[in-house]
Amino acid sequence: MDIKDIQNLIRFVSKAEVAEVSIKQDDIEIKIKTLASVPAQVASQQFYVPQAPVAQAATLQATAATPVSNSTTPSEEENSNLITVKSPMIGTFYRSAGPGKDPFVGVGDSIAPGKVLCIVEAMKLFNEIESEVSGKIVKILVDDASPVEYDQPLFLVDPA
Repeated sequence: MDIKDIQNLIRFVSKAEVAEVSIKQDDIEIKIKTLASVPAQVASQQFYVPQAPVAQAATLQATAATPVSNSTTPSEEENSNLITVKSPMIGTFYRSAGPGKDPFVGVGDSIAPGKVLCIVEAMKLFNEIESEVSGKIVKILVDDASPVEYDQPLFLVDPA
């Protein structure tokens, strides 16, 4: 099995909402456990959330609770033609191949299918996330070395 097969297997397991999967092929053994199979106490201890973003999250939740009009705002109309590149897995997001190295992409960079956008580290495996579209990076939605969830938006790309 190569990395792509393992990534596809992880996606399949997460969508199927299975608690645990174990596969053995020749001398390779793969075990995948979802967070549903981990006790809540252990899962809550795996992520460190700094105090400042928590306050921001509370502010965002308070503003999200306010009624929103049905009309679209200008920023929504501008974003309607943008493509969102999402994380294919749970892990840690890295913009570059290592500390002190240049980021793979920045805002304003042109990308093409197959271009490496970032790395998501999952279980000590560093997975290069490649672009599936061509266009221009408009916004990077995640900070370097931040935890990301499956299907979390990472980049906004203008396909024009």
